[in-house]
Amino acid sequence: MSGALTERERQVVEAIDVEAMAEGVRALVRIPSWGGQETAAQEFMARLLADSGLEVDRWEIDLNELARHPAFSAEIVREHALGVVGTLSGKGGGRSLILNGHVDVVPPGDAALWRHPPFDAVLEDGRIYGRGALDMKGAVVAAAYALRAVREAGAELKGTVHLTSVVGEEDGGLGTLATILRGYRADGAVVMEPTELAVAPAQAGALNFRLRVPGQAAHGALREEGVSALENLFPLYRALEALEEDRNHRLGGDPLFARYQRPFALCVGTVHGGDWASSVPDHVTVEGRLGVAPGEAPEQARRELERAVQEAAAAHPWLRNHAPELTWWGGRFLPARTATDHPLVTVLQGAASSVLDRPVPLEGMTYGADMALFVHEGSTPTVLFGAGDIRGAHRPDESVAIDDLVAMARSLAVTVMRFCA
Repeated sequence: MSGALTERERQVVEAIDVEAMAEGVRALVRIPSWGGQETAAQEFMARLLADSGLEVDRWEIDLNELARHPAFSAEIVREHALGVVGTLSGKGGGRSLILNGHVDVVPPGDAALWRHPPFDAVLEDGRIYGRGALDMKGAVVAAAYALRAVREAGAELKGTVHLTSVVGEEDGGLGTLATILRGYRADGAVVMEPTELAVAPAQAGALNFRLRVPGQAAHGALREEGVSALENLFPLYRALEALEEDRNHRLGGDPLFARYQRPFALCVGTVHGGDWASSVPDHVTVEGRLGVAPGEAPEQARRELERAVQEAAAAHPWLRNHAPELTWWGGRFLPARTATDHPLVTVLQGAASSVLDRPVPLEGMTYGADMALFVHEGSTPTVLFGAGDIRGAHRPDESVAIDDLVAMARSLAVTVMRFCA
């Protein structure tokens, strides 16, 4: 259902306190929450959800127990982690919905590269600047104000809505996994990643890999007597580039990903090697991520990368007898898909179209997110939907437009009223 907003829906969307929402986003952005230090941000969210009139479930996550689950993955060693869920209960008999957002952020990087300090949450020209403003503290705060407006306007729901504020998304999704295992499953879930307000019923996956390339050390003055691991890396890297091209040619025909040339990218993100400036390096290690297509078995994607490395090494005169070492490590995001005709997809698309007064597209997102955990571990149909463009995340001057947060909050409020009616 789309069309114009009903009078009741219009009352709810106009009840969203935009000024308070923006100040709430800025307050959360000011709380650094990277490197596993997420507790203060979660405490903030617990207070905000309680102030919004939601029933709050706050618990200490048993990290040791969680780590034994097959779907667990993480890159950061944490001493403790909090789960936080706010619930707006319905009368019964309606569909249930989860709104999911994470408070952890990636490191700020070199603060000198930012126009404004990364945790000052500067408001300028209608945008909030700061690490996490876009990805995705703005979204989780906006969702809280959307539910507050639904409750305060007296909109009657049959179904129950949960707002899950989670940690650990950036390095594998342990917070969402813990929330699912605590029993939070529903008839649908919206993971509020930046999608430019498109509804995304499909997301790519991403698997982290580490490739250690051997060499043979020698004094730099006698370079020809050694074997440079850096030079040995080059044919392997070219093999990775060829694999990326081949995989995207074979797997890239999904119309939901039509605007991307390489929707399932293979990216090398770090390079480390050698021990001394005047020595031939006897090792170089690169780390990267392998994009996985929705519907593709992750094991098959792994085998393709392993085979590409093995074949390139076998064709190299030195590496054929000194095999590179490939390992899979750290964060793991599986691909996921929800049928485009599922009620969650059609209701959200219709609600957003009503709010924005324009057609809202269906698209696939090329990045990994917690959608796959809801789909595969929680048996919950899920989409991605949120304010802003992912291109602005994980970089200096990250920001989000307040107008986009307002549009997102209003779209979520109407979705709640229609999906949980």
